[in-house]
Amino acid sequence: MVGSALVRQLQARGYRHLLLRTRAELDLLDQSAVFGFLARERPAMIFIAAARVGGIQANNTLRADFLYENLQISANLIQGAHQAGTQRLMYFASNCIYPRACPQPMAEEHLLTGPLEPTNEPYAIAKIAGLKLCESLQRQHGRDYISVIPASLYGPNDNYDPANSHVLPALLRRAHEARERGDPELVVWGSGTPRREFLYVDDLAQACVMLAEQGYRGPPINIGSGSDLSIRELAEAVVSTVGYRGRLVFDASKPDGIPRKLLDSSRMLATGWQPTTGLTQGLRMACDSAPWQRALRAA
Repeated sequence: MVGSALVRQLQARGYRHLLLRTRAELDLLDQSAVFGFLARERPAMIFIAAARVGGIQANNTLRADFLYENLQISANLIQGAHQAGTQRLMYFASNCIYPRACPQPMAEEHLLTGPLEPTNEPYAIAKIAGLKLCESLQRQHGRDYISVIPASLYGPNDNYDPANSHVLPALLRRAHEARERGDPELVVWGSGTPRREFLYVDDLAQACVMLAEQGYRGPPINIGSGSDLSIRELAEAVVSTVGYRGRLVFDASKPDGIPRKLLDSSRMLATGWQPTTGLTQGLRMACDSAPWQRALRAA
């Protein structure tokens, strides 16, 4: 999702020499393959959006997979870039790297000031390691390796897998399926009270390309929409967008995760960037680009 949004933004701004590889063409878990690719191509700049990602269930049950694969992907690409002589790199961290009991909104200086949320701790540790490797190469070798910390993202090419997706795409898919089946109710995991901040992925891509063009070389920087809403409010917005008319039921026996995740994006906003896609518009566009809508159009 993030990679394709970056490509759209870069192409829209006139960049033509983009090095793009599919997962089948380059296995990012293979250190030799990654190091060899970067040594041959010697890119001027690298955006690292690749990661093993998933929702609360996947994070909590595939803990070893999430820790190992994200450590490996980050280490291979960041160290490989350094060895290949690439001077500029942007690493995509995650808002889950902030402490569970972090003050709200979460400012960059709150990193590593408390325990992590247990349900996604392995993934968060891997992303923190990548951020710190960028920071360390910057300090030790003068590399312009920076990290961005996005809010929860959504948009075209999101992951709609029923077992491994994040909350927003999971709700979109389940609401669509419930509407198609005529289900009288839709069950949502958790109490509905946790609050989350969402950012349309093309707004993130615009921010990141702008940072790259401005030559940003500072510390990790938050990129968010500046507002949050409860999971209950999100579910209500999703069913309204999809047109599902049944009843929402919240299963409080399922985990809620961290109570609130709202980023302090004042540092990013000071650069002149502003998100342009509100949640209502973003949900409509995400729904229009979802796999089931593409299948309907193709038919």
